[in-house]
Amino acid sequence: MTRAEFAARLKNACAAVTAAEAELTEIDSKFGDADHGLTMAKIAGAISEAVDAAEGGIQSMLDDAAMAVMTLNGGSAVPLWNTWLDGLQEEAPEGEEIDVAGLKAIFAKALEELEDMSGAKVGDKTMMDALIPASEAVAAYTGDSADELFDAAAQAAAQGAEATKQYVSKFGRAKSDGTKTIGTPDAGAVSMSWFFQGLARE
Repeated sequence: MTRAEFAARLKNACAAVTAAEAELTEIDSKFGDADHGLTMAKIAGAISEAVDAAEGGIQSMLDDAAMAVMTLNGGSAVPLWNTWLDGLQEEAPEGEEIDVAGLKAIFAKALEELEDMSGAKVGDKTMMDALIPASEAVAAYTGDSADELFDAAAQAAAQGAEATKQYVSKFGRAKSDGTKTIGTPDAGAVSMSWFFQGLARE
């Protein structure tokens, strides 16, 4: 995959998140601060603009995206997304091409970095409920098609986000609402799922 193709997927991912702003706000209004949609729209906008303006190779582009997010004011999503993007760039190639093995490497490193920071696991009703299954799908993929890899990740992320409806919130403001949160998906998982849906679009 060329840098330009990867950049297009990242921009599609940001567009998918931005389009879901109202949905994310609605979800977050039930047990959160009702600001997740706005925060994610800011994050998506920052990533998209950084990708547009980036001049270096793939690693430099991802580093620019991480730095753009780091400078934002927002909720807990900002440092989490900055950490994940920074993890992506750590293993990214400096040049203009990334193959399936390279994609697997960057998503594995990004998950590792975010797990170290977040501490959340599947079932805790956080963004990790979408990210962990998506990352595991990437790791488990044995073919050589980036399209298939991203499709598998998107499907796993969507299933993970949907599953959060069954969970009790264990992090953030919603934690105090306990079992009342059952039936509502986690906004962070849904936004991460939308990001992966966008990555699967060329």
